[in-house]
Amino acid sequence: MTRLLTTALLVAALILLAACVRVRVQGDREQWARDMRANGVAALRIATYNTSLNDDRAGGLIERLEAGDGNARKVAAVLQRVRPDIVLLNEFDFDPQHRAADLFQQRYLGVAQPGGGDALAYPYRFLAPVNTGVPSGFDLDRNGRVGGAGRDAGNDAWGFGLHPGQYGMLVLSRYPIDTPDVRTFQHLLWKNLPNARAPRDPESGAPWYSAETWAHFPLSSKSHWDVPVRTPLGRIHVLAAHPTPPVFDGPENRNGLRNFDEIRLWAEYLTPGEKPWLCDDRGRCGGLAADASFVILGDHNADPVDGDGEPGAILQVLNHPRVNRGVAPTSEGGPERARAYGFPRKGDIATHTGDFGPNAGTLRLDYVLPSRDLPVRGGGIFWPAKGQPGSELLDASDHHLVWLDIAPR
Repeated sequence: MTRLLTTALLVAALILLAACVRVRVQGDREQWARDMRANGVAALRIATYNTSLNDDRAGGLIERLEAGDGNARKVAAVLQRVRPDIVLLNEFDFDPQHRAADLFQQRYLGVAQPGGGDALAYPYRFLAPVNTGVPSGFDLDRNGRVGGAGRDAGNDAWGFGLHPGQYGMLVLSRYPIDTPDVRTFQHLLWKNLPNARAPRDPESGAPWYSAETWAHFPLSSKSHWDVPVRTPLGRIHVLAAHPTPPVFDGPENRNGLRNFDEIRLWAEYLTPGEKPWLCDDRGRCGGLAADASFVILGDHNADPVDGDGEPGAILQVLNHPRVNRGVAPTSEGGPERARAYGFPRKGDIATHTGDFGPNAGTLRLDYVLPSRDLPVRGGGIFWPAKGQPGSELLDASDHHLVWLDIAPR
């Protein structure tokens, strides 16, 4: 009876604790630490951040990081302020020697930055090739020629990019990554997704892509990764992706349809059932185990109710029965900027994560979505209001870092 009473009291205390934890929107590391000590629990901070650390030239990001890049310093300062334990960086150019990742850790994260905080070390990381900038050999935009220069070449790559690896991804972690168990889906074919939304010519109704092109077309514009991390709270699968923007196409809506299906891949990955078509780049087939903990991370280029994406695209994962969507991180700077632009919005502007200028306004595109078995204690978006500490760092990227604090089960 005593043991049962103790257990009941502990559960009640944790429930009460969850209701009392405040959401921190400014990345106040000291206050966060005080919160965790006062709560008597160890939390895991997981984040996503589209860093805009890309360059139109192959090797260009490496050159900038070697020379001392101002935007990279600001990105590092944001990370030093928020101090996530695990973070996905979108739009971080991939190079086969991992030179850019080395430089960013050693010369930027590893050095206290102005406006940031103490040096920050990530002993573990995962990065791999992506489809952006990889020539397809086909006329994907149907302009009458294959490849070319500049945007013409990018439009005919498997994912838009001016060189292989542009707009890549990088996972950084304080905790060990089970590298042998990582799954990547860079080469999963779009046609293999059941009921794939293949684009069609709006005038003729015929398929937009030729049969030969469609037979080779990968679903992922960059890649989809399942990166298992061994954390103090147990093994958590980091599901990382960066679906293509649903714009920069034409009435055939080829990018909008691909964005929808790229997001759908995670919904399929989480849904039980036989999936012999869902095979990773090493030939292992099937979705995520039903009892596995996970966090979906990334810039998904889809707002729940606003913007130019296909209706319901992000709702495929937001409303998935395995996803805990109970906490939507917010900021003070997002609503301030949204009101200044004055775009009509149906969604909650406090949850917006990106500022796309006076022609597009603000939107919620970046997500941290944990599984239901991972209790959320709080979170935020690093988007201080104008004039507040840290606001001088915001112009490093048009997106802002989003995080959640996950507590023990």
